[in-house]
Amino acid sequence: MTAPIADYAMLSDCRTAALVSADGSVDWLCLPRYDSASVFGALLGDDDHGHWTLRPTDAAATATREYEDGTFVLTTRWESAEGVVEVRDFMPIDGGRVDLVRRIVGISGSVEMTSLLRLRFDYARALPWVRQVGSDDQPGLLAVAGPDAVLVRGAAFVARDHLHEATVVVRAGETRDLTLTWFASHLDTPGPLDVDGALAQTRSWWRAWSDRIEHDGPFEEHVVRSLLVLRALTHEDTGGIVAAATTSLPEDFGGSRNWDYRYVWLRDAALTIEALISHGFLGVTARWRDWLLRAIAGDPEQLQIMYGIAGERDLTERELDSLPGYEGSTPVRIGNGAFTQYQGDVIGEVMIALEAARNAGLEETPLSWALQRALLGYAERYRDHADNGIWEIRGEPHLFTHSRVMIWAAFERGVRAAREYGLPGPVERWEELRDLMRAEIEERGFDTERGHFVQHYDTTEVDASLLLLAQVGFVAHDDPRMQGTVAEMERTLMHDGLLHRYRAATGIDGLEGGEHPFLACSFWLVEQYAGSGRVSDARTLMERLCGIANDVGLLSEEYDVTGRRHAGNTPQALSHLALVRAADALSGHHGRAAERT
Repeated sequence: MTAPIADYAMLSDCRTAALVSADGSVDWLCLPRYDSASVFGALLGDDDHGHWTLRPTDAAATATREYEDGTFVLTTRWESAEGVVEVRDFMPIDGGRVDLVRRIVGISGSVEMTSLLRLRFDYARALPWVRQVGSDDQPGLLAVAGPDAVLVRGAAFVARDHLHEATVVVRAGETRDLTLTWFASHLDTPGPLDVDGALAQTRSWWRAWSDRIEHDGPFEEHVVRSLLVLRALTHEDTGGIVAAATTSLPEDFGGSRNWDYRYVWLRDAALTIEALISHGFLGVTARWRDWLLRAIAGDPEQLQIMYGIAGERDLTERELDSLPGYEGSTPVRIGNGAFTQYQGDVIGEVMIALEAARNAGLEETPLSWALQRALLGYAERYRDHADNGIWEIRGEPHLFTHSRVMIWAAFERGVRAAREYGLPGPVERWEELRDLMRAEIEERGFDTERGHFVQHYDTTEVDASLLLLAQVGFVAHDDPRMQGTVAEMERTLMHDGLLHRYRAATGIDGLEGGEHPFLACSFWLVEQYAGSGRVSDARTLMERLCGIANDVGLLSEEYDVTGRRHAGNTPQALSHLALVRAADALSGHHGRAAERT
């Protein structure tokens, strides 16, 4: 049976990620990047689609697990009738190669461990040529398919049909290392990994980063883990920040709402940068700004709302028939068709993030400010266009209120850059456009009869993205209009205490089926409650949401309150950065809203 989404822990080398189930099976791994094809794809099918299981042979053995503090080194403690072992899973960082390490440490007794390995390259479309290499003392299994090669060392695997199996016995005080190394198949085979050195370096790297986290408020453990997730999703070489580690985990189990999130959304990346800046990390912001300059390049008219990890532009969406989907949820998609959409809020998100960087001390360069001026020019040219909105609807475009507010915010940040920092630009024109946007939103985006802001100008519905109006300073959290909007959300969007993004039943998104409460939206509600004086409600909801995190602190995109299970891609950057902001709000720091005009 497919493991619950919440059963998965993530390993990361800040270039890709492996998802390991609570039963010790690596069921998702794309090599060498997050958006590469999978080598292990059982997450979106079954064992036949690729996995690497390592656990005691004794089926009755039980496991507990945790990350080593401040790292992505995962320790799983197995207890069986024969003894106790620990498996320490990690992906080495900064070694100039791509490895996955599974170290077995004997704690007591003598435990037989079974390793089952089924390699399926290219999203299970390529069965590799597999052969034994090495020696009796240092066995290895080499698998090659097209451009990719994988070498597994540390155990003598025996072929059984298209599965390879090995058993090792580990006694108290002994250590046994199993390693998987990816390399381009036309290159020479890499030498054995120095596991002791790699483990020490990886621990040191993660702790050097996590020790710099600045947080003196509540929910510290969850904030630290969330910031670590955001760092793990930031590509070490390019600076691109992916939205999640996975593709096609369903928002609607058994349905078709399955999307590929292994790319860089300007919005999500900008929000991530804000969260990192607010906790002491400015260097990563400079790298992301450089990434942004490279991705957008010379012509803002060609702006996309998302790019590949290195700034690739072609993210054409395709459906795979080689993977049957999580619990039969089809289709499995690679690429994302939303890259062609116009989403009016994106410029505002980028401008807000770059203002936060400027306020934190990151100096503007001639290129970085020229980019922002060009983005404001783009916002002016497209400000009257209907868009697909923050939720990337695949139905008809609309004038979404949240998008309109973010266009207002873009011009407002341009004005502040000119007035407060003396940066050059047509500030009077930006002020005029800002004021025009505000007047339009207050006239058309607010329903005076019902007393709340609306999802878009042609409806009386609300949308959880309206919670961001207070965050960006368009209104105060305690403004009666926001209070009325929150009340309408509580009436129409709340399910068992958690918020949906919008009412899918209206058909606004042009998709079949429904979805579950969206975790980031409920964290936004925590921030709204805290900012409007409903601190007790904020803390109660925050505790509920943190309780939804899995045993190692990870959050997916949505939560099925009926089935009590995670839904959607995981771990989800937007969920984790929203958690950080909510915790900050509870400690009295409101980030964007603190800069309200």
